Order: sequence, then C-alpha cells, then structure tokens
Amino acid sequence: MIPEPVTRMLADDLASSALGIRLLDAGPGRAAATMRITETMVNGHGIGHGGYVFLLADTAFACACNSHGPVTVAAGADITFVAAVHLGDDLVATATERTVYGRSGIYDVTVTRADEVVAEFRGRSRTLR
Repeated sequence: MIPEPVTRMLADDLASSALGIRLLDAGPGRAAATMRITETMVNGHGIGHGGYVFLLADTAFACACNSHGPVTVAAGADITFVAAVHLGDDLVATATERTVYGRSGIYDVTVTRADEVVAEFRGRSRTLR
C-alpha cells in the first residue's frame, strides 16, 4: 500500500505527471517510479537529456523520503550517468533509504533500463519543521 503522504504529494506534482512519471511502488523509506523517454526528451546528440533522467530519480527520491509523513525536501543530490538512454527507453528509478539522522537523510536511487544500470543518484534530504 502506497503511504498517504506520497499519494498526496504526487497528486500535486504537475512536473512529474506532465512527463508521464508513474509510481510503481512505495513503502517506508523506499519507492520505485517509471518513465518512458519521448522525442521531446532527446537532446541535440540524439540521446536522452540527462536532466530528465535526474528528474525521474529525484521523483523516486522524493517519494521515498516523504513516505514517513513529515514534509521532506532535497538538501542536495548528485547523479552519475553510466549509460546513455534513447528514445523509447522505459526507465525505472528505485530509491532506497540509507540512513536518517535527526531531520536529515541519505537515499540512493538506481535508474535502470531493463536490467542495465544507466544512472546512480544520491540524494540528501531535510525534513521541514
């Protein structure tokens, strides 16, 4: 069952819904989301723009860190692109909570195309008061 704070947050997330991002699963400290690379997401080199891959990973990260209830935002994030993505690729971003300490947390997100890793993302969260 998807945690209610995640459902509520995604209902108001027009950026993610406009890109066709769909939540596959979520639970305490974890989430998985998917997105297909469309022709409007391909850059001048004919490959998927990294910003869209980052946005997919960031959405999964947001779902995982907001699964506990209090409003939580990104304090920072890094991504490493491992392989190029292409028009028509179906990507899945799987977020996992690594640690929570006070109001801060660390989450890792792996973005895959089928069984191939295309990006690794690490997000740092901060729960608002």
